[in-house]
Amino acid sequence: MPLPKDPMMLLSVVNTLLRDRYQSLDALCEEEGLGRAALESRLADAGFHYRREMNQFR
Repeated sequence: MPLPKDPMMLLSVVNTLLRDRYQSLDALCEEEGLGRAALESRLADAGFHYRREMNQFR
């Protein structure tokens, strides 16, 4: 699945997927074939971090 390069668009897409389809970041990454560490790093560079208890990046 190609992800947007723009960090705000990436945040929106990932959080929408987490809200609508996946119970966790691990499930999203496994099902979509994404590297969790790389995804977290890209969003962390923009100041966003995964909150497990909320199942979203903030």
